[in-house]
Amino acid sequence: MSFHEKSAWLMSIILTVCGLSYFQKVYSFSLAAGELIGPSLPLLSRFTIGIVVAAIIGHIIIAVTSPKEAEQEPDEREKSIFDKAGNLSGYVLGFGAITGVLHFAMQGNGNVLFYIVFGSLLASQICEYILQIMYYRGRI
Repeated sequence: MSFHEKSAWLMSIILTVCGLSYFQKVYSFSLAAGELIGPSLPLLSRFTIGIVVAAIIGHIIIAVTSPKEAEQEPDEREKSIFDKAGNLSGYVLGFGAITGVLHFAMQGNGNVLFYIVFGSLLASQICEYILQIMYYRGRI
């Protein structure tokens, strides 16, 4: 398994765990408030810092366990994998953004727009990593 495939596994797990944790907190705070809460800078900051710290620690561990792989540049096959996965995951982001804008046009709730676009951004990045893994494994 190449360094980049290990990185895709790591990041997909980190983003999934942190994303689920973030939206669980938004759900519980919204339940307590009786309505959907607005975006919270402290919650978003903890979410971002959690991802950054976990990614740094995880990548250090991956690099220490296989230092030669960590220093290698992506080859042509890997560049193709990154391009295809990024292209397809862009559709997830686009769908979410259009859905959020249409919902906002009909309902006028900016909080929902934020969470739809934020969720689609998160989902598209997770989708990109999962697609990379599938391309590495020859599943697609």
